[in-house]
Amino acid sequence: MRKLKITEMGRMNVEEFRASKKMPLIVVLDDVRSMYNVGSVFRTADAFRVEAIYLCGITAQPPHPEIHKTALGAEDTVDWKHFPTALDAVAYLKEKGYIIYSIEQCEESTMLNELDLSTLNAQSAGYAIILGNEVKGVHQEVVDASDDCIEIPQFGTKHSLNVSTTAGTVIWEFAKQLMIH
Repeated sequence: MRKLKITEMGRMNVEEFRASKKMPLIVVLDDVRSMYNVGSVFRTADAFRVEAIYLCGITAQPPHPEIHKTALGAEDTVDWKHFPTALDAVAYLKEKGYIIYSIEQCEESTMLNELDLSTLNAQSAGYAIILGNEVKGVHQEVVDASDDCIEIPQFGTKHSLNVSTTAGTVIWEFAKQLMIH
């Protein structure tokens, strides 16, 4: 097998990306400290044509060299907004008709491998996933305001994954169910 050159991949340019149909998913970052995690989430959001990223609280905002280092320009393609808190973002999203999931280990969480988006309200505007702070996770009041929690099954000794790894894993599951037929 021969690796493809970038010019052979048929990727969109920035204008084509902006005009393209997006996956009806918004990623909310709740007080994410690492700008490298923020940049990585932007890059993953670009790869799967996520509708937008909402940066909340202390989460850094572009432009910033540390975000750019991992985003590699995706901070210029993916739409984003800043909210003072993730709770403010959730209130805004609920007003717009989104179904809200906190990605967190909670009592009665839905395991990611059991998530079935086909059984949910087809009239919703879309979905939002909330990813929390690297140490404290999603704020409890944000979990309380969410429609459900999604948990990624884990089989080792650690109880959590890196924020950007979690984002990639969950966004991929949404893409499989919403974009890949």
